[in-house]
Amino acid sequence: MSVLPLCDPNPTTCGLDSTVADAIQSMLENHVGAVAVVDSESVVAGIFTERDVLKKVALSGRDPGTILLREMMTVPVELGTRETTPAEALAVMVERHYRHLPIVDDNGKLLGMLSIRHVLEERVDDLTRELSALQTS
Repeated sequence: MSVLPLCDPNPTTCGLDSTVADAIQSMLENHVGAVAVVDSESVVAGIFTERDVLKKVALSGRDPGTILLREMMTVPVELGTRETTPAEALAVMVERHYRHLPIVDDNGKLLGMLSIRHVLEERVDDLTRELSALQTS
């Protein structure tokens, strides 16, 4: 199974020329913890997360409205593809302490944003179904 059905199909994005304030506002409005930073063709150039806000912006003393997102985004960004399975995505996310994984096509164009929450919810549902099947047997 591909991770794509587990992804947010309308991921929150910001362009390379957006400011940090733009990204934070988008994250707040969309109730997400990360934005994919994309170029004009929707190819993922980086990711900006709540962790970036804390580590790079919060105590910098700089105005988020004047900082270009390209200065503070995380690069390179780990990417998943249509072929990435939920188990593979979960392994990468746990091992590398990621909570978000952009899923892209063969050209790097953003298809969706996977949250570790999505993968864990799916796994809990699977285990619940298995348990129910065992109990009725």
